[in-house]
Amino acid sequence: MTTTPTPPTKTTPAVPADPVGKKPPTARSLTWARRRHSVARFWSSYRSHRAGLFGLAALALIALTALAAPLLVGGDVQSVTHAPGTAMEKPSGEFPLGTDQFGRSLLGLLVWGARISLTVGLLAATLSVAIGTLVGIIAGHYGGWFSTVLMRITDWFLVMPALVLAIVLATVMSRNIWTVIIAIGVTSWPTTARLVRAQTIAVESRPYIERAKALGGGHGHIMNRHVLPNVMPLVLAQTTLGISSAILTEATLAFLGLGDPTVVSWGGMLQDAREAGAVSSGHWWYLAPPGIAIALVALAFTLCGRAIESVLNPKLGVAR
Repeated sequence: MTTTPTPPTKTTPAVPADPVGKKPPTARSLTWARRRHSVARFWSSYRSHRAGLFGLAALALIALTALAAPLLVGGDVQSVTHAPGTAMEKPSGEFPLGTDQFGRSLLGLLVWGARISLTVGLLAATLSVAIGTLVGIIAGHYGGWFSTVLMRITDWFLVMPALVLAIVLATVMSRNIWTVIIAIGVTSWPTTARLVRAQTIAVESRPYIERAKALGGGHGHIMNRHVLPNVMPLVLAQTTLGISSAILTEATLAFLGLGDPTVVSWGGMLQDAREAGAVSSGHWWYLAPPGIAIALVALAFTLCGRAIESVLNPKLGVAR
């Protein structure tokens, strides 16, 4: 009796089980992993710029000093009635930078004034860049007559001296710190708007924007999800560069007597020195510290801005 051989049966290979406790990566985790990688790559490129590192270290030191001002010099450093010294004392062991016309320590005023100058610079530059980014993206996205109208308004602000417009606004509005911030912010946005508009037009000419539109992406989706992330590096660099300009403008307005008289800032210290006759009487210790502080902060922000521009756009060829 012959037996028919049975054909071999096919066995399905066993799928290896996932390790215990391991879950497949989600879209959010992948997104955050890419962001961390981008930040690490940015820092790796940034720290190769010696000038940028010097500016960042100087800004970190000044910012920490400003934050710790209540602990370092106390909150009564601005008091005129409880001044610890006499008027216009020269630098000494008790007062390393001398005193002002009321007998207050200039070192304490310099440390306390860093809070106002940095706050005004940061907020005014943020407001300016926000307005310029909004105008630039809208003008570059929609185009047509609407873009033409926006750009003509931008050109009008661009040809008008920003300092003159800021002086007019600071004169008309009430004298407080928010007036200075608004006056600087609403007069210094045209350059950012021009740059962002050009970058928006370049981004929207890419093929993936056409695919997003074909798939039904609306104006808000295109601008928020595709255009804004691509112009953010330019916005970041422009913000860093704008802070130094805002600090200089705030110092100019305060020197002209258009700042907030109730707070201490570096520009206000220069205004007080001029009113006290420090220039004619040769009291250099009243003029030099706030002027040097303004120059150092402006230089530090400029160095950081140039380093950021070089990292984000290597074609600029900014020296290291």
